[in-house]
Amino acid sequence: MFRLSNLIKSTLEDQKSRTLNGSIMIWNFTNRCNLLCHHCYSKADANEKDTLTYEEIEATISRLKAGGVNFVIFSGGEPLLRKDIFDIAECMKKHNIITYLSTNGIYVAPKNVDRIIDTFNYIGISIDGIEEIHDQFRGQKGSYQKSIDAIKLIQVHGGNAGIRFTITKETEESFYKMFDLVEELNVDKLYLSHLVYSGRGKENLDIDISKEKRREFVDYIINKAFEYYKDGKNIDLVTGNMEMDAIMLLERFKKDYPQKVELLEQKLKAWGGNSAGNRLGNMDWAGNVKPDPFFPFTIGNYLETPFDQIWKSQENEILNKLRQSPRQIKGKCASCDYIDICNGGSRARAYAITGDLWQEDPSCYLTNEEMRR
Repeated sequence: MFRLSNLIKSTLEDQKSRTLNGSIMIWNFTNRCNLLCHHCYSKADANEKDTLTYEEIEATISRLKAGGVNFVIFSGGEPLLRKDIFDIAECMKKHNIITYLSTNGIYVAPKNVDRIIDTFNYIGISIDGIEEIHDQFRGQKGSYQKSIDAIKLIQVHGGNAGIRFTITKETEESFYKMFDLVEELNVDKLYLSHLVYSGRGKENLDIDISKEKRREFVDYIINKAFEYYKDGKNIDLVTGNMEMDAIMLLERFKKDYPQKVELLEQKLKAWGGNSAGNRLGNMDWAGNVKPDPFFPFTIGNYLETPFDQIWKSQENEILNKLRQSPRQIKGKCASCDYIDICNGGSRARAYAITGDLWQEDPSCYLTNEEMRR
């Protein structure tokens, strides 16, 4: 997760950057979902049944803190399909774990909206295109309007929900319009996720955009972040799954704010790029623990081994390699001067294309010149 807006503001104003104290875990509490999204890494389905019991979840929550986890993103499937989702969140709060909700918004209703706002520290609603594009991508006609209505309902009740948008060939037509939507709705956060080849994303590898189009979009995101900053607009732009965006921001500072380059570079090194298996992890509905939601291998099962023993293990070869800083990555990463910033990018994408976890990220769009300090 690359907090673009926060880095611009904190660097230009010589402030401390926003950092995560501890690991953040994306927990898929269910594989049930009312939609059939093309990019879904968990292959969620409406006919699935919940396999995790509340008792199993409760027993694991106490182990999260012991493993250094301070943040949990409630995901799925669709997490609001679980009737005990609020009980789970309350249990986490008792253990001083901050909770975020990632939802398609369709089950946000007048009867539960206040409880959602009171329970979760942040609410993210997925919007993958304007109207027909979103409905087609998510497999249900009318789902776009229901998600928009959910955002408005949350706002009317005193909360604010951010928007999550995944960039693919199927959604790229709506890319520029997403910024108009965010401004129109007065949403305070737009999370733009680059596609990772996993789950249905792997099956639909051909829906990823070209490197040329990605550069165009990243340039625009950076321009917008500066525009919002200069105009005093409280819209937080964040990108995900493409740590090379940090190098693009650094290049912009070299041109426009050379006196701030050293400070930004220090902040980017402290951020550390891809954090899968270190400050980021994933737990699924079957008990499996992975370094990130897209990772092709599990590192343990929290229903069989206490979570903290899995996450804090110093004997797991994959975790040890992921936690090297910088990682030892092959290909063009081996000679890149900025490996200590991006940390090699997505291991899931590397494996999907090459069959080697430690090859270069095939989606890296940096030129040979940009890879040199």
